[in-house]
Amino acid sequence: MKTLCMDTSHRYLNLVLMENDEVVASYSEYAWKKQSESIFVELISLMESVNWQSEDIDEVVITVGPGSYTGIRIAMSIAKVFTSSMNKTLYTISTLQLYAGLDDVHVILDARSNRVYYGRYKDGKMHEEGIKTVDEVKELGGQIVGDASLIGSLDIIPDFVKNFKDLRPFYQKVEHIHALIPTYLKEESAYLK
Repeated sequence: MKTLCMDTSHRYLNLVLMENDEVVASYSEYAWKKQSESIFVELISLMESVNWQSEDIDEVVITVGPGSYTGIRIAMSIAKVFTSSMNKTLYTISTLQLYAGLDDVHVILDARSNRVYYGRYKDGKMHEEGIKTVDEVKELGGQIVGDASLIGSLDIIPDFVKNFKDLRPFYQKVEHIHALIPTYLKEESAYLK
C-alpha cells in the first residue's frame, strides 16, 4: 500500500510518502504563502527519488484545517482531483491533530486578531478544540506545540513525518470526495449571530 500524505494548512509544506506504513521519503519545510509555488516541484522530486509514478499511489491523506484559508485548499484541491480522477482512497486528519501527534499537548496555531486555533490532545485523541484568545492560552499548563511565540515562548514544531505515520489509526476516510470541505473553527459568539 503506497500512501501520499500532504499538509499545506499552516506555515509548512509537508509531504510524506509511505509504503506499507513505513516512510520511504519526506519533505517538510517552512513555506509560508509559498506552498502553491513549491508543492508540485517538491512532490515530483520526492516521487522520483523513490521511483514512484502517480498511478502507484493507492491512497492520499490530507489535513483539513483549521488553518490558512488558502493553504488548506492547496492540498485539498490536489487530493480531490487526484483521488477522484484516479479512483483512489482519500483520508483526512485535523491540522491540530497532526501537530499533536500522539503526545499529551495543547496545540495553538495563529488565527490572527489576537486569537488562536486551539486543540487539546492526548494519545491522538481530541479532548477540546476551538478558538481562544492569546490571553486565554497564556494560562494553560503543560506542553504547548505550534505557535507558542504568541504567548512569549519558543515555537515548538513537531515531527510532521512521524506524526503522519503514527496517526494512521485516526485517518478519516472520505466517502464523498466532492463534498469534502475544510474545517473552520468559529468562536461561539459567531454562531449566535
